[in-house]
Amino acid sequence: MRKSKTLQRIREGKLARATCLGHYVPGFVFHAAHNDYDCIWLDLEHRTMSDLQVQALLTYSHTFDIDVLLRPPTREKVGLYRYLEEGAAGLLIPHVSTPEEAEELVQAVKFPPMGERGIDNAGLDADYGIHDAATYVAWANRETFLAVQIETPLAVSNADAIAAVEGVDLIFLGPGDLQLRLDQEKKMSMDEATEIVNNACKKAGKPRGCPAFTSEMLTNSRQQGAQFLVVSKESGGWRNELKQGMTTFTSQCEEQ
Repeated sequence: MRKSKTLQRIREGKLARATCLGHYVPGFVFHAAHNDYDCIWLDLEHRTMSDLQVQALLTYSHTFDIDVLLRPPTREKVGLYRYLEEGAAGLLIPHVSTPEEAEELVQAVKFPPMGERGIDNAGLDADYGIHDAATYVAWANRETFLAVQIETPLAVSNADAIAAVEGVDLIFLGPGDLQLRLDQEKKMSMDEATEIVNNACKKAGKPRGCPAFTSEMLTNSRQQGAQFLVVSKESGGWRNELKQGMTTFTSQCEEQ
């Protein structure tokens, strides 16, 4: 059973480095690991893959020794922990706005005594059943992680209580959805919301994550104390490559 690189970096007081993937691209898993990323955020909230494709990507992640933080399209209990059985290092749950929601998630994805996850001990995560149940359960509660996304003003107001829930391992600030809602309410700025969430994480001793796709975002996130940083994404890579290719072509071929 592999150790989580994300959790290891965070426990050592270092920054965990992540990239985002939303399509079935096996080579992406290899290149992310080869370039020293700790984690791939696999987005199934806004993207669709078959079960077999997800299983294959998770298998590749074990082969190349890189975490997958999977954002699932469901909160159904069995559906959630099956992703862990199939090899996900962590789950990122969107739109968690109350401590009660966070507690329900802990119950779904953590084994007793912390939660009520059902045991199989025969999946990829368990090395297909070669370990005794006690060893497997202790490993799973220690080396898999639950991340919850703060994406609403209600979640910000409940940040202290959400961060304090035992079994929530990472608080992830989702700036897109949160900014959209803050703009509509006009009661709080993003900077104010971020400070509230940061303070909640510090009080609870929980790491915070966020996207940091630009140099400015990276600098701000580091200054604010974030420990899990999504510093690149699949779509940005191919978009920039296509743009650069056409710029090079135009400069060398069409302007002569």
